[in-house]
Amino acid sequence: MNPDQSPIEIVVCLGSSCFARGNSQNLATINAYVQSHGLNASTHLTGKLCQDECMQGPNLSIGGEVHHGVTAAKLRELLEQLGQTTRGRHGTA
Repeated sequence: MNPDQSPIEIVVCLGSSCFARGNSQNLATINAYVQSHGLNASTHLTGKLCQDECMQGPNLSIGGEVHHGVTAAKLRELLEQLGQTTRGRHGTA
């Protein structure tokens, strides 16, 4: 990662509704993806308590963009986009 580029922040809602609706699995999937694709240096994974958008959950954000109703399939798409973005930042797109 270029020293002047900050990591892409991934924020997972860990409120009880989002966690029960799938963010427990999503968190594990994100962790595994980041590890297996060598994205530790270019991403920052964090959790937040309820973001008051429970009815649209499970919710998470990547790079400041909020995503609602994140299913396993939608998460795979988001992670692929993240991988492409980080590869582009490294000039290996």
